[in-house]
Amino acid sequence: MHPMLNMGIRAVRAAGDYIVRCMERMHGIEVITKSRNDFVSDVDRRAEAIIIDVLHKAYPGHAILAEESGAQGDSEYRWIIDPLDGTTNYLHGFPQFAVSLALEHKGVLDQGIVYDPLRQELFTASRGDGAHLDGRRIRVTRRDTLDGALIGTGFPFRTLDKMDNYIGIFRELTQVTAGIRRPGAAALDLAYVAAGRLDGFWEYGLELWDIAAGALLIREAGGYISDMDSGEPWRNSSNVVAGNPVLHDRLLEIIRKQC
Repeated sequence: MHPMLNMGIRAVRAAGDYIVRCMERMHGIEVITKSRNDFVSDVDRRAEAIIIDVLHKAYPGHAILAEESGAQGDSEYRWIIDPLDGTTNYLHGFPQFAVSLALEHKGVLDQGIVYDPLRQELFTASRGDGAHLDGRRIRVTRRDTLDGALIGTGFPFRTLDKMDNYIGIFRELTQVTAGIRRPGAAALDLAYVAAGRLDGFWEYGLELWDIAAGALLIREAGGYISDMDSGEPWRNSSNVVAGNPVLHDRLLEIIRKQC
């Protein structure tokens, strides 16, 4: 295992343990509204601090881009942190949330981790070395048609101007797939595409820390993730579509008809 991946795993497990422990005191968690339907809690902030502390002790010169504390440092190595993806789920006791951590080297995704602390499932990827779930190799599905496919999504709560487009896509996909799921934690949705639990995924208005680790997982699992508008390989876009290469193209065709 790559030593930086190993250190990242140590960081997300420490944060995950803290997140789960805090579920016993939900009534006392401080919550701040960042924007409509977008919340941050003291658990998010503390989990992020735990991750940064572990990483900085091992790699004090590395840069950080974290959801709650922003950008820190300047280095060819940059860690991208979402300490608690699915905060709204977490605050409601809905058991679908994760810690997401990615490492860029010279602007290229090199390591990715998505950790589900409740199920203790660890999704990992290293550039050129494949994607794994708890040490076992994972691959995207081989499905070549939307008929029978299970597709993940997220409502565009940050980009309400896309709602009409979204509803049109949702309507058409509902008619040609086995079903659509909206669990509420994009990092886990992307990990599930990599593991073959979902056949595809699309969402508007995501942030870099929501996507980075999952994007590497999908690529290393043989899938394709792109910018929704151009269809080009994903590079920091907020609007994404993902799946195996065939289903990705099928999804993109439907999405473009509604845009």
